[in-house]
Amino acid sequence: MNTDEAKKVLETALLCAREPMTIHAMKKLFVDADTAGGGVGADTIKILLEELRQDWQDRGIEIVSLASGWRFQSRPEMKPYLDRIAPEKAPKYSRATLETLAIIAYRQPVTRGDIEEIRGVAVNSQTIKMLEDRGWIDVVGHREVPGRPALLGTTKQFLDDLGLAVLSQLPPLQQVADIGAGRSLEALEAALQQFDDTSPVEVPIHDQALASND
Repeated sequence: MNTDEAKKVLETALLCAREPMTIHAMKKLFVDADTAGGGVGADTIKILLEELRQDWQDRGIEIVSLASGWRFQSRPEMKPYLDRIAPEKAPKYSRATLETLAIIAYRQPVTRGDIEEIRGVAVNSQTIKMLEDRGWIDVVGHREVPGRPALLGTTKQFLDDLGLAVLSQLPPLQQVADIGAGRSLEALEAALQQFDDTSPVEVPIHDQALASND
C-alpha cells in the first residue's frame, strides 16, 4: 500500500467514524496491509494525518486532534450556515452550574468541599449530577483525609465537546480563587460560554447533510 492509498483509507475512516479515532484504532485499518512491517506504524499515521490536515486547510471542514482522538469537524465560521439547516440552540446553564464547572475545570482535582469554600455557598447535588450525566465531570480519586471525599475532574468528553485536546487550551483565568467574591465570575462565564456559541459540528458522512449529494 503506497502513501496515497493509506491516506485515502485514513480520510475515509475518519469521515465515516461516529466518534474520534485514536492512533491505535487507525493502526487496525492496516493490519493486513502489504508492507514490510506488516502494517502502518503510529509515526507514519501521524505524518499522514498532518498531510490530511494540510489537504483540508482551505475547506469548510477540518481534521483536528482532540482529547480522545482525531476527527473531522466543521470550522467555526461555518456554524451560521449550518444553523440554517439544523438550528441548534446551545443549552443555557445556571450561574451556579457555570461556577461549579469552571472551578472543577480550572482547579481540578477538587472536592465538593473545595467548591463550596470557593463559592461560599453549598453545592446542589443536582448540579454535580447534571454535569456527570452530561459526561463533563467524573470522580478521579479520593483525598486521603477523614471521610476520603471524592475528587472531581473534567473528562475527555468535556474537552471533545469544546473542541480541545488538552486543558491548557482553555482560556487563561487569573482570579479563579475570587469566584465567591464575584470578581471573576464574568470572566469564567465568558470563558465557557464562548465555546457553547462556537462549538464545531462533527461530520461523519452517514449522519451529516453536508455529505449528501442532494
